[in-house]
Amino acid sequence: MNILESHSNSQYLLLIKASFIAALSFAALGTVTALWENPFFIRMTPTSGFEIALLSLQAIMFGIYLSIPSNHCPTKTLSAGGVLGFLGIACPVCNKILLYAFGAELLLSYLEPARVYLAIIGTLVVGLALYIKLKKRQGSTVNNINIVAE
Repeated sequence: MNILESHSNSQYLLLIKASFIAALSFAALGTVTALWENPFFIRMTPTSGFEIALLSLQAIMFGIYLSIPSNHCPTKTLSAGGVLGFLGIACPVCNKILLYAFGAELLLSYLEPARVYLAIIGTLVVGLALYIKLKKRQGSTVNNINIVAE
């Protein structure tokens, strides 16, 4: 096996890993937030239509982010984006922690109208985390190539 075949195989494996992570996160988050009927969770407010699209985009970015090899694992930005995205697509009164902390009236009055913005901001933050990781990875790849070339 030559270097090009090995490189192609590793890219293929990364693509499989990213696809698996994306599908798993889409299925898990979509089920937990009850974006579709399931026997585990019941949604008490109707979906607005943006949830599936933003969840799909976030899941794809999660898959890419988590499949990129890295020497360190700083995921604070990714986690913040994931939490914001989750709050944006989830049913506001189905989250027991939020319901007990703020009450149904407050959640329906203030969180429900802002959910789309939370989901968009969460998706943008996940995109920012992915961009930062790709830039760092690109920089380390460029440095490795320079070292090998010398």
